[in-house]
Amino acid sequence: MSKLLLVEDNEMNRDMFSRRLQRRGYEVVEAVDGEEGVNLARSEDPDLVLMDMSLPVVDGWEAARRLKAGM
Repeated sequence: MSKLLLVEDNEMNRDMFSRRLQRRGYEVVEAVDGEEGVNLARSEDPDLVLMDMSLPVVDGWEAARRLKAGM
């Protein structure tokens, strides 16, 4: 089973995407902001990260830069 990290601050969107992905057999880990997303990406080692770009605390662009740089 593939593990996905879903980083989405909107609760309704996060719930909808998470349920759809789980029904298709994915294990879903959720984060509500970019900082939490970066931390979970490091600790959970997901196969794929789906990230909103407009996030609180650390926006998706900066979070993606941090993940790419391995910070």
